[in-house]
Amino acid sequence: MTYLYIALLLILAAALVFWLAGRKRKKSGLPGGEIIYADSRLWQRVTEPYFDSHLRLSGKPDFVIKQGHTSIPVEVKTGRTPSAPYDSHIFQLAAYCVLIDRATGLRPPYGILHYPERTYKIDFTGELEDSLLDLLKEMHSREKFSNGVPRSHESEARCRKCGFRKVCDQKLAG
Repeated sequence: MTYLYIALLLILAAALVFWLAGRKRKKSGLPGGEIIYADSRLWQRVTEPYFDSHLRLSGKPDFVIKQGHTSIPVEVKTGRTPSAPYDSHIFQLAAYCVLIDRATGLRPPYGILHYPERTYKIDFTGELEDSLLDLLKEMHSREKFSNGVPRSHESEARCRKCGFRKVCDQKLAG
């Protein structure tokens, strides 16, 4: 009889753990699936960024979730939750979709933008991809006529987190 009580207690404990894990996953904004890429030391060793030399584009999504044969980029944002996702965040997510498509040959149908109070599913349409590619062309053409973009802030903390810190001649942090 004691074994029956222990077994029942273990089953209840397991059910509680699964329920708590499901709540935690929902709160994180991550869809169900296997995490195959994470830009966080909390989950795994930080992976190399995705890179496409033709587009001169690189990026590190916060997470990439594998669902069957599909990879879904997830970008987690902190701070204020907007009533609609910012265009810059949508283009960032679209860039991750392009990079994943080019790296794997499997086009993500959508990406996830997760804010503290809301999660948005952004469809990766041909129109969004074309807009991103047009924006990249414009950025690259402006780059040819400039000696670099001037730093837009006075924050050492922001400089320390910047992906261009190694090559920047305007950095505030060493």
